[in-house]
Amino acid sequence: MEQRELQLSSLIRATIFVRNLEKATAFYRALGFEETYLDMVLDHPSASQVIGLPQHHPYPARILKQPGPNFGMLGLFELSPAQGAAEVDRGDGAARIGEVALVFYVRSLERTLPLLERAGARWMPDPQTFQMGDFSVRETCVRDCDGTLLSLIERPPEDQLRTTPPPVS
Repeated sequence: MEQRELQLSSLIRATIFVRNLEKATAFYRALGFEETYLDMVLDHPSASQVIGLPQHHPYPARILKQPGPNFGMLGLFELSPAQGAAEVDRGDGAARIGEVALVFYVRSLERTLPLLERAGARWMPDPQTFQMGDFSVRETCVRDCDGTLLSLIERPPEDQLRTTPPPVS
């Protein structure tokens, strides 16, 4: 069998542009991003150019990860309107067209949700049982301290290693 050359990796990192790096770090540490992969100030003009900012202003960045391989990381980049960064009106509440949600498996919603609330979660409806055929999971959505939407699914985190979806009838 001929081995195919990969044209795309798995998702390496999601980047969230935040108002306050320390507050955002505390929130994602509460979720379980224990390790710091990179912590620096991005001071080269290319750092602003690559994200489309009209002028360069150095900005702090921190990449968080869980123990293990370097994929599924989370980049937190602190920007402000003074740098020419416009704010997205995420507000609170339900998902909006064009919005992205970060999806995570958590072992226990009952243990995780109070930690996130103390860390600044802005919106957190009660968990629901999400039904797909005979398969069901408990799930809820949360908004972080900057309004980024997260979907939390109550499943063993090691299920992320599955290579096939759960059976759905």
